[in-house]
Amino acid sequence: MEFNDIIKAIPIEPYYRDQQADIVIYCSDCRLVLPSIPDKSIDLVLTDFPYANNTEYGEYEDTPSNLRELISKIFPELLRLAPLIAATCGIPNTHFYPAPTWILAWYIGQAGHISTPWGFNCWLPILVWGKDPYLAHGLGRRTDVIVREGEPNNNLKHPTVKPEKTWSKLIIRLSPESGELILDPFLGSGTTAYCAKKLNRKCIGIEIEEKYCEVAKKRLAQSVMRLQ
Repeated sequence: MEFNDIIKAIPIEPYYRDQQADIVIYCSDCRLVLPSIPDKSIDLVLTDFPYANNTEYGEYEDTPSNLRELISKIFPELLRLAPLIAATCGIPNTHFYPAPTWILAWYIGQAGHISTPWGFNCWLPILVWGKDPYLAHGLGRRTDVIVREGEPNNNLKHPTVKPEKTWSKLIIRLSPESGELILDPFLGSGTTAYCAKKLNRKCIGIEIEEKYCEVAKKRLAQSVMRLQ
């Protein structure tokens, strides 16, 4: 399905659209947007879910009960839309999700990361549903470890910004073909859309908080050197 046809099916005005790069942002609750996206029109869902640890996002209250409800509402939609879904979730929250097909390890290293009741850990899980695209397309085997590279851009004023270099590696690992369409229903500061544009992928991003939509819009409006 053509990108423009997908956008026409969504009865909400985009907050931002880059027509040359096929990047669009919706400022809305993803539960309102996802049902209007046509079946099997997305190549990859890649997102950073809330962490149920009382992070201050804004309108959304980041509690375990809300995360469970959110997952139960949107996961059937994501499975309807894409053959491949990947989500960062934090170690304590893995049991909130349906059983994944496989798991990638995001290796942080000695710096450590506080995401467990027992303190520091040097890796984070990335849950994946669907076939490994490299095996599915006969492209050979690839590692299941994504090594952290670079630091988050703390100037973006979002509590869970992901490093652009690391997120780009994840996109390449899960979306091996240029021109594929990525959906991020929790876009935040726009890292998925920014990296997708840089890597010649299309992207639909959804974010409920307007202040973060504005951050993402400004990032995407900047000149991005696209990698061939």
